Order: sequence, then C-alpha cells, then structure tokens
Amino acid sequence: MNISRRHFSAAIAAAGLSTTTTTPGFADATKSAPLRVISYNVLVCRGWPKTRRLAKLAVKKGQMADRLALELALHEPDVVNFSESPSEAITQAVAEKLGMHHVRFPSGGNWPGTLLSRFPIAHSQNAPLGGPRPKDLYTRHWGRAELQMPSGDPLIVHSAHLFPGADPAVRLKEIRTMLKSMKSDFDAGRSMLLIGDLNHGPDTDEYKLWIDAGWIDTFAAVGKGEGLTFTADNPRYRIDYVMAAGPIAQRITESRPLLEGAFRVDSQDPESFALSDHIPQLAVFGGKQ
Repeated sequence: MNISRRHFSAAIAAAGLSTTTTTPGFADATKSAPLRVISYNVLVCRGWPKTRRLAKLAVKKGQMADRLALELALHEPDVVNFSESPSEAITQAVAEKLGMHHVRFPSGGNWPGTLLSRFPIAHSQNAPLGGPRPKDLYTRHWGRAELQMPSGDPLIVHSAHLFPGADPAVRLKEIRTMLKSMKSDFDAGRSMLLIGDLNHGPDTDEYKLWIDAGWIDTFAAVGKGEGLTFTADNPRYRIDYVMAAGPIAQRITESRPLLEGAFRVDSQDPESFALSDHIPQLAVFGGKQ
C-alpha cells in the first residue's frame, strides 16, 4: 500500500517517534512538510442554526463527531483548536477519528477549550498564571501546551477564547495578563502559536496589544480579502485567529477562513445548517517542523 509523506509523518508523530529514525532522505522530506493549523469555535457541536430540522436530527442520531471529524479531515490539519467544546466524549471521538492527541482546557464558566495535535503533547497547563485564576478572567478558556515536534524543537501553543461583548475592559485585562505569562517564551525565542476565538476585530485596542507584543496575525501577513469568520450564514466579523511568534512566524505560507462545505450555511436552503455559527480559520506554515 502506498502512503503519502504527510500520512507517514502523522503516523510516526502519533506514535511518539521522530522522523530521524527513518532513512535520511525520507526524514528530510517529512520534516519539511507544511504545518496546517485550524482555529474553530464549534458551538458545542449542536449545529447552527440549532433549530433547523436536520441539525436537530444530526444531534439526535449522534452524528456530530463524525461530521466534524470528516469535514476537518478534508483540510489535513496537524493542530486544531476548539472553543466552546462539546462533552469530552465527543472531543475524544473527534481526536480518535483524526488520529490526534488531545488535551482539554476547563472553563471558568461553561465554555471549555480543546487542543488536538498530530504531535505528542509533552506538557499542558490550564490558565498558566503561576497562581489561581481570577474569577473574572478566562471565563471562557485559555491554556498552554507544548508540542513535541519531529525536529526536536518544541512548539508552544496557546489555545484561547476571550471574553465576549462590546466592552473591551475584561479582554484587555485578559490579554495583558496572558502576555506577562508568555514573556519567558518570547525571551527564549521559541516558536509559538496563539489560536482561538479572541472576540475582537483587527481594528481594536485588544488587537494592537498582541501586535505590539510581537505576535504576527497570519491572515494579515498573507491572507486575501477581509477574512471574515462570523457568522456562518453571513460572515460580518473577523474574530477567529491563528497568530504566530518566534521562528515559525517567518514560515507563514497561507491563512484563510474555510468558507466551504459544512462550515457554511446555504442561505438559499431553509434546511441547511452549518457545524457551528463560526467559520474555521486555517493557517499553513512551511519549512522544518
């Protein structure tokens, strides 16, 4: 049976092995495979609009994990972030269908996050503040994970869903606290990703804090158009991001919302529903992983 380099690399990563154990030529090729990252607020996998007959039927029949996994698999992701995660049983099922490791980040409210990775998750921490989480912050979710990459260099991933609403006060406080926590990784020059529903646009004070700190918005770097991710029937806002910092930020090759397939509602069809009210954001990084 023939096997693609991407699937070979994914298989050995899932097994916790390094591509350096293979023949040198093949190892070099797998190390240079693109890294494909998706940020997705999945709205607890209830479909959207949840009142549509077919959405309710898909939930009733227990199809949502299959539907989500199959749609994501078409884009061959290596790392996926979920905001507003469903039950852990569903996220585990999705992870298994995609052949991924996963870690759950509990919420300060009712909106946990999940990080899925083809690469082993060496370490993870929920709300890594070095102390208790303040009750008014991270009521959605924020977590940090360290991925064990084939190159031997770690990839630091921050999975986040910031506070919603028109008033930015809580979000600004969340971001400033997060940036303090990230400082040691910035100072060490590590490759980092910030993935999630940040609940702010690119024309805000919140966005400026990220950029001034050194984060690169992958869509602003290479994307085309407006990059709108919310809502899935009539996209009007760009609030879902894949940001990068450190060496990986120099390898951005693609960034776009996934406007196709089951991620969208067909406004011409009253039976149509999407997997969520958000549209996923994809970013692709080239070079050695």
